[in-house]
Amino acid sequence: MCHPAWARARTTALRLEEFARMRRVRDRIDREYDRPLDVLELARGAGMAAGQLSRRFRTAYGDLPYDYLLTRRAERARTLLLRGAAS
Repeated sequence: MCHPAWARARTTALRLEEFARMRRVRDRIDREYDRPLDVLELARGAGMAAGQLSRRFRTAYGDLPYDYLLTRRAERARTLLLRGAAS
């Protein structure tokens, strides 16, 4: 049987690893928002199922991955419209 502190340390490490994975997904959305992305593709890149990605992303950031993607696209469109670069 392992020491209780080791179990807590392992749990903490797993949580940090999962948060880092969700951050990589978020960073990918921020970088590639102008490309055709879907949750299945993002999940494949993260090495997990789409439902699992959606739940964990929502836990980490309060939004579903697709909602976050739409928000990024809307922000970019708003910026372009305010600058008069696009109609």
